Amino acid sequence: MIVSTYHTHSTYSDGKDSLEEMVLSAIDAGMPELGFSDHAPMIFDCSWSMGENQQEEYKKEVLSLKEKYKDKIKIYLGIEQDYFSTPAKGYEYILGSVHYIYKDGVYLELDNSAQITKENIDKYYGGDGVLYAIDYFKLVKDIVKVTNCQIIGHFDLITKFNEKMPLIDTADPRYIKAYTEAIEELNKTDAIFEINTGAISRGYRTSPYPSEEMIDLIAKSKKPFAICSDTHSTSSIAAYMEEERQKLEKKGYTYIKSLKEIIGQ
Repeated sequence: MIVSTYHTHSTYSDGKDSLEEMVLSAIDAGMPELGFSDHAPMIFDCSWSMGENQQEEYKKEVLSLKEKYKDKIKIYLGIEQDYFSTPAKGYEYILGSVHYIYKDGVYLELDNSAQITKENIDKYYGGDGVLYAIDYFKLVKDIVKVTNCQIIGHFDLITKFNEKMPLIDTADPRYIKAYTEAIEELNKTDAIFEINTGAISRGYRTSPYPSEEMIDLIAKSKKPFAICSDTHSTSSIAAYMEEERQKLEKKGYTYIKSLKEIIGQ
């Protein structure tokens, strides 16, 4: 079975290919659906998000492609709204995420590079990566409340660089407590978690977000997952999604086959 991705970026934010090129690649991959989720404008200047003046053009083009290719694929107009984004309006669904921590009057970017992450941990957290992670999960715990999202994006993004440069001790009881509390709070909401393969296709990780331990904890809610490629180019439109689908099925965990399962459209 071919699963569809609802975490998709284009040249409107930090993607490499146009909306239409992404649509055509999804059709070629045999996907029945495709959800666009370019980055919403941030409340501060940001090089990788849409500008406020781009949103209407983005909406118009996605809706045009939705009509143009309606006989080949179901397209959804979505947005990835960050904890620090401006409020999203007029979208069919919202993918909520956290890319920054606000610390001592500074917005610390979480996924820029391993070196920047290390510098931020050293400067603002005295070298204690777990304290850095605790602040992150405090924000993630409230992501549904802040963004009204239907999908929770890359839950443990904070560990993007951890495989190659261990900056956070994920076995530390404080770390486990922080993510457990966040999952328990988010499991009370109607939002579902994504299984995000983006860091695998970009060579940062060999496993998806969230970690296996987190997936097992999330699954206790009995809610389905959304399997998403977090793709930024046509070459990764379906990267590693089939492998993750098989893993979920082997464990008896469920996943959505269509976005209408959670948004009713």
